[in-house]
Amino acid sequence: MPSCPRGNRIEGLALNGDLAHDTAMKNTITDVPGLRVGQTYDSWVATGVTAVVFDEPSVASIATLGGAPGLRDTGLLEPEMTVGAVDAILLSGGSAFGLDAAGGAMAALREMGRGFQVRDIRVPIVPQAILFDLLNGGDKEWGRASPYPELGYQAVMTAGHDVDLGTAGAGYGATTATLKGGLGSASIVTRSGFTVGAIVAVNAVGTATIGNGRHFWAAPYERGNEFGGLGWHNPLPEDALQIRLKGGPRENTTIAVISTDAVLTKAEAKRVALAAHDGMARALRPAHTPMDGDVVFAASTGRKLLTGGVVDLTEICIAAADTLARAIARGVYEASALPFEGALPAWRDGVMRK
Repeated sequence: MPSCPRGNRIEGLALNGDLAHDTAMKNTITDVPGLRVGQTYDSWVATGVTAVVFDEPSVASIATLGGAPGLRDTGLLEPEMTVGAVDAILLSGGSAFGLDAAGGAMAALREMGRGFQVRDIRVPIVPQAILFDLLNGGDKEWGRASPYPELGYQAVMTAGHDVDLGTAGAGYGATTATLKGGLGSASIVTRSGFTVGAIVAVNAVGTATIGNGRHFWAAPYERGNEFGGLGWHNPLPEDALQIRLKGGPRENTTIAVISTDAVLTKAEAKRVALAAHDGMARALRPAHTPMDGDVVFAASTGRKLLTGGVVDLTEICIAAADTLARAIARGVYEASALPFEGALPAWRDGVMRK
């Protein structure tokens, strides 16, 4: 396994979910045929990158509901724009510095012969979203050149079907208001047989857990014991709806990719991305604030036709929201605390009230 500079490691171990729908599945976005995931992180800087790499150019769109997003090459994802497909989607830490990761990802894809053909030149299409992890205790004094181009390059080059969760990839340096955030993923098969998967870096301004307790807001959507099996807190504690916020403006963002094997147009992918934001609102309190840059990409690997038309699309939209809620909870549940003084505890540290 190749190494990265300054103590970076390549992520890539799968966590098999205890799923009701199919125990043979990994319960990650790579259950969707036609894509792979690569992840890298720099433990010294306390940041990382996650790449969703499509086997073939894939239709994709985006929905941005947070008030402070950081994006690259996402205008082309709108339904009326000319470019019809993307080679990869990148999620990264580093705030605006992290946008450099797409350059490294493009270099890797160009070496693979991927990209939009313009005469004898190929230009890889890699939309990207970033989150703010610059105040998490890692050393951000990297000098003239940031680590992000190399992280983006390695994320693409090492993409596979296993996905590390928690303190991994773009979620390596992520936090919430009360606990360490992280990288989460989940999947499901709809009643009509379409696979829907989500991957998300949880760096929320608010909380994924109810009040000061260990129960997750996403509990009603849990499958098996994928994030602890605690169920819903009943009755809700008196302080459940007390607002808990982290930091200040532009210090937060939850960024996600939803993918399905259904054949979608860009307009239909846009609808799936919008619907998936419901899952973010169910799993985090609050979401979509002026201080967040909450973003969801939606992509189609185009393996199965929507023979049921709008009914099939509706099922995919519902599954996208439910799966994203589960993935968010898994990202926090699987995280481990960063090794810095004053770092937020992880859910697994058991410091929250029962």
